[in-house]
Amino acid sequence: MKLRSWGGLAVAAVVILTLIVLATRGTTTGQSVPRELQELIQARGLTPDQARAALQTYVPPGKYDDYLMFSSGGQSGQVLVFGLPSMRLLRVIGVFTPEPWQGYGFSKESRAVLGEGEAPEDVLTWGDTHHPAISETNGDYDGQFLFINDKANARVAVIDLRDFATKQIVRNPNAASNHGTVVSPNTDYVLEATQYAAPFPFRYAPVASYNDSFRGLATFWKFDRARGRIDRSKSFQIELPPYWQDLADFGKLESDGWVFMNSFNTERATGGTLDKQPPIEIGASARDMDYLHIINWKKAAELVAAGKARTVNGIRVLSLADAVTNGVLYFAPQPKSPHGNDVAPRGDYIVVGGKLDPNVTIYSFKMIQDAIRAKAFAGKDPYGVPILAFDRVVAAQVKVGLGPLHTMFDDKGNGYTSIFLDSAVTKWSLGEPYHRGDAAWKVVDKVSVQYNIGHLSAVTGDTIKPGGKYLVALNKWSVDQFKNIGPLFPQNLQLIDISGEKMRLLSSTPVGLAEPHLAQIIPMDRVKAWTTYPAAGTNPLTMKVDPQAIKAGQARIERRGTTVEVWMTAMRSHFTPDRIRVKKGDTVILHITNIERAKDAIHGFAIDRYNVNLSLEPGKYETVTFRATKVGTFPFYCTEFCSALHLEMVGYLEVTP
Repeated sequence: MKLRSWGGLAVAAVVILTLIVLATRGTTTGQSVPRELQELIQARGLTPDQARAALQTYVPPGKYDDYLMFSSGGQSGQVLVFGLPSMRLLRVIGVFTPEPWQGYGFSKESRAVLGEGEAPEDVLTWGDTHHPAISETNGDYDGQFLFINDKANARVAVIDLRDFATKQIVRNPNAASNHGTVVSPNTDYVLEATQYAAPFPFRYAPVASYNDSFRGLATFWKFDRARGRIDRSKSFQIELPPYWQDLADFGKLESDGWVFMNSFNTERATGGTLDKQPPIEIGASARDMDYLHIINWKKAAELVAAGKARTVNGIRVLSLADAVTNGVLYFAPQPKSPHGNDVAPRGDYIVVGGKLDPNVTIYSFKMIQDAIRAKAFAGKDPYGVPILAFDRVVAAQVKVGLGPLHTMFDDKGNGYTSIFLDSAVTKWSLGEPYHRGDAAWKVVDKVSVQYNIGHLSAVTGDTIKPGGKYLVALNKWSVDQFKNIGPLFPQNLQLIDISGEKMRLLSSTPVGLAEPHLAQIIPMDRVKAWTTYPAAGTNPLTMKVDPQAIKAGQARIERRGTTVEVWMTAMRSHFTPDRIRVKKGDTVILHITNIERAKDAIHGFAIDRYNVNLSLEPGKYETVTFRATKVGTFPFYCTEFCSALHLEMVGYLEVTP
């Protein structure tokens, strides 16, 4: 039976659920249940709801999931790709960290990508990914590219979803950290917000000079879709006060052209516990309100294009003073220590969750614009930014629980907010035009999760066309959900059915890799991934046939002084050439082309003791360069079990004294 739609499941579901009920309640007149099914259900101790959830999430061998979920990989520095509803892990994409199975970080091409994100004096061997962003067209996911941030090192990566491989990493020259990436409705820009304020321009400055020397930044990386690359020369930054900027979201439809970004530590606390000062967590939570940043990014882009910016460390920067003078930057009070900052599907509301407030606070874009026109300000911050009066911009507050964080939306006008302290997801209804009268701005359901949920993700739940159906809770703790295998517990991703009035918890998935933060879910058929590279010899960096790629029969070895260059082919089940002789101290350049055209005919290439390891998918070309510093005769072999003669797919590298 086909699991792609509930329509195709109707008869089978009725039959199976009937069997479940019979097995758990006994039999009725004229009906019986196979003994083995009764024994299986009873042995597992399943309730009807649990058996139903198992049916709903089961995807048989050879069938496909309906959705892909791209999740951050936390301290692994990678991106995790899951199928929904099965919650099977389908792929780990190497991004900020070498990934041996994919040969990422070992070839010349992938080392170049990793090197783009490093200053010359640095060797970064990890990243902290938080917030993935799928490219959009007209405010909806188009499935072409994926962007992800590295919070620890202020980097942003570009992933091409044709081959699910990282193509570019850019490092912010004026920031020390960041917290997420979001894209404009047509992916003209990728926004990177700083997390912790740092000296600006980036340099050494004592923390004692924090108020004067430190700043935040909103970085708008210009994306060239045709090239599939960020264009540094057309990117710009907006200088912000030294608050700690957090999550951001681009406006859409009604609010297109604007960006909304929350902040915390508007107290500008800097700690100093050994000097008898309050810890930062206390100092940064003293005020009742922080600031929602309201940014007219299109006006900022126009000012930068007109020359109203200075270049700082190679990127154009619109000063804080110019942003204020030209109506680019406004603030609105928001409940303390906010985290979520999410624009509703029509672009008419901005939903903010304050971690230390039981409400979600809903700002009206229309009210914001009216307040700006009326200059309904409650004052200015210490840096001259006008602060809009709270009661002039807030449409409603909904009491959702203790510790609200992040909000997603469905196709029926509802919001879903993660509640950290309550370990729950709260479903609530938006106001007009989504719901009217008594149905508006009210909690309609709540489901417990295990435990301490951070972000959550719904099917296309942050686009102009939310899909509903499923939601995933990304929980920080798992505690008693899985048998511990040491004191380091896995994270717990929980799949929730949101298709009906009541939410239903379907499954739990341990992630024993790192700490996922945010995720995005897209229909499977919207991602047009290649099954093979389109032509033999395709360079994964240029996505074109490389001039150094060869065809069968063109393999050769050439020596030029102390450089030995090898043009090699890989196919089932041999390398050509399979013997390479060099001298100690030689520079060895290997050009390897997998000339296979059958999908999944993957080869690997590894050289013992030389730290060489590649993944060669069908049609792929890659380059390896190394110095032959170790004398000996070293096997090289295929690392992927590619055929019956896989173990015979081997050769020798001779390094003579």
